[in-house]
Amino acid sequence: MNPCSRLNSSPALVNIRPMTLTEKILARAAGKASVQAGDNIWVNADVLMTHDVCGPGTIGVFKREFGRDAKVWDKTRVVIIPDHYIFTADSKSNRNVDILREFVKEQGIEYFYDVIDDPNGSWVYDAAKGNRQRQYGSRYAGVCHTALPAKGHTRPGEILFGTDSHTCMAGAFNQFATGIGNTDAGFVLGTGKLLIKVPETMRFRLEGRLQPGVMAKDVILHCIGEIGFDGATYRAMQFDGPGVASLSMDDRMTIANMAIEAGGKNAIFPFDSRTAEYVDARVKLNGTKAGYQPVEADRDQTFVYELVVDLDQLEPTVACHPDPGQRKKAKDMDMKLDRAYVGSCTGGKTSDFVEFARVLRGKKVVIDTFGVPATPEIVRDLQTTYWGSQTIWDVMVSAGVQMTENAGCAACLGGPVDTFGRINKSGIKCISATNRNFPGRMGDKESQVFLASPATVAASALTGRVTDPRGHLGN
Repeated sequence: MNPCSRLNSSPALVNIRPMTLTEKILARAAGKASVQAGDNIWVNADVLMTHDVCGPGTIGVFKREFGRDAKVWDKTRVVIIPDHYIFTADSKSNRNVDILREFVKEQGIEYFYDVIDDPNGSWVYDAAKGNRQRQYGSRYAGVCHTALPAKGHTRPGEILFGTDSHTCMAGAFNQFATGIGNTDAGFVLGTGKLLIKVPETMRFRLEGRLQPGVMAKDVILHCIGEIGFDGATYRAMQFDGPGVASLSMDDRMTIANMAIEAGGKNAIFPFDSRTAEYVDARVKLNGTKAGYQPVEADRDQTFVYELVVDLDQLEPTVACHPDPGQRKKAKDMDMKLDRAYVGSCTGGKTSDFVEFARVLRGKKVVIDTFGVPATPEIVRDLQTTYWGSQTIWDVMVSAGVQMTENAGCAACLGGPVDTFGRINKSGIKCISATNRNFPGRMGDKESQVFLASPATVAASALTGRVTDPRGHLGN
């Protein structure tokens, strides 16, 4: 770790009361010595992220409220990442990307990860080329929540607002990250500030380490099953304890991503050497801001709820239709499936596909199975990393998985009918490594989505039924 990568410590704040990790970040961003749950405070944003679904609306609010010729508060702190409805022939979806490009040129915004390389061009999806072969340029970054850390935009101790509910994923990096609506985002574009009510904090103390066949997805599904899909409504979910040290940054991102599935305002992890290693490497690689100030937990923090999670005892878990709180153990289910899907910010990272492929290696799926990497970088990882004579990508294709090079949100959010992997037939039962399963989430309103880890999805794809992956390991 480069000791120069973080700013020198600022003068110590005089704590009126012990604070949680979320409270400490919000206090700093508000210029206050201390805050507590329920306080309404103005905070300074470090980064605002928007994408093709909400970006045009946010831009509209900004221009309406600040004027047609207004300038954003800081063009180096706005990050725009088209990712949701990209690889579709739907002309309105394509136009959304063009609206973002026009705004970026007008404002001189530095961080725009366009689908095409021509700054004066127009995005058009080539339906004749198909939805599996690459159709993006050199700057395209893929799913915003996975791209933000990969491109060096997530830094400990900072405030990240994003026009997407899963912005909370960046809490894995010891920052306050939360989703906001277009109106709030338009205000942040103009001022760099937002009024926030300090959330109460729930503590999830992780102990032990995950056993083979059990993944980070099982951790968060277990937690949501304990508290319910609304159990963390407008609360911070703080994950700490000795078990955190055994979790990779991908693991932490998976867990933090689904805080919103319990109603959470944000999720947050402590800062440690793994966080520093990842962030320092990414800011150096991308030339983004290098300095940051992590926060550490105070002694005698006050929590509104506490739960000890013994990672050693967790088992492969499934969240049943129609909400993530409907938890069951995979071994207790024997339900027939029609489809399997791995992808999205939650389940489309390199490590997710490695575990998915580990279960599939040398075998064949028996139901339609789709794989959508979250970023182009992950596509390259899978296509250039070998297991024996085959790449990980080839392992999955040989098993019968339909893989696309067009990294993005794809069917996780349903999308237009030509979206890769979208459920267009009524009554389909799909097991998915994505993060949301309300009716119609992945397409047809009469379909059903069951959420599980990539390993559980893989085992289920092999049998055509919900299956515990622990009986399919060994590679």
